Amino acid sequence: MKTNGLQLALKYAVLAVISVIILMPYYWMVVTSLKSYTKIFDFPPQWFPSPIKWSNYVDLFKQQPFHLYLFNSVYIAVVVTLGVCLFGALAGYAFAKLDFRYKNFIFLFLLSSMMIPTEVTTIPLYIAFGKIGMVDTHLPLILPPMLGAAGIFGVFLMRQFFITIPNDLVEAAKIDGCSPIGTFLRIMFPLAAPAIATLSIITFLQTWNEFFEPLVYLNSSKLFTIPLALSLFSDDGGTKGHLIMAASVVATLPLLTVFFFAQRKFIEGVAMTGIK
Repeated sequence: MKTNGLQLALKYAVLAVISVIILMPYYWMVVTSLKSYTKIFDFPPQWFPSPIKWSNYVDLFKQQPFHLYLFNSVYIAVVVTLGVCLFGALAGYAFAKLDFRYKNFIFLFLLSSMMIPTEVTTIPLYIAFGKIGMVDTHLPLILPPMLGAAGIFGVFLMRQFFITIPNDLVEAAKIDGCSPIGTFLRIMFPLAAPAIATLSIITFLQTWNEFFEPLVYLNSSKLFTIPLALSLFSDDGGTKGHLIMAASVVATLPLLTVFFFAQRKFIEGVAMTGIK
């Protein structure tokens, strides 16, 4: 019993150390966001701000229309997440439970397209979007992720989940006169909640942190997302580190909110082994 207790205490000690290491950057970000500009360069560094500058968060919205950048990021991330989850669930259900010609070939072809780097397709997509007048809009940030690597990953993830669901449920639905769409909406989609939560978090996080594509397609500052907006706090006078940290704290809040509400389903999705 003593050996088991010692092992348990050692495990908790290791987990505590790992937790401190993981949380330390976030703690330092919050602390720095509450310091004055001169205090962030103090050495040795202050581990607790004195005095606390809550006005940094007010200045954040005064110096830049940060609420607009926040809205742009939330809007794009939510639309992309909904699109990826919807298309991924529909296509994943088709590849897992429906029979049609060249199904496996088409699925492998889709998976192989994920190996194409984003940088390779950027110039052709930029020229195409430019010809149809979509450059300097949010559409190039919404459509490619739905139909590109993020969307294909969603198809793969949902297909793998739907495969674990017994075919007997599909056959029983057919006997009851349910169409394929009805089977998807009434049976398969509700059962896929853990996988959808997993896909939602992954897609939202990836879209929220995207920097390269907004940098390429957006020119007007009013359309900027948060990753681009952070660069606006640097000018010839230097980098306003306290405001950048305050903006980073605000930028992490939607991510924490999404994970907080979806964490239970997310954990189920990561450990998905079938249905109850």
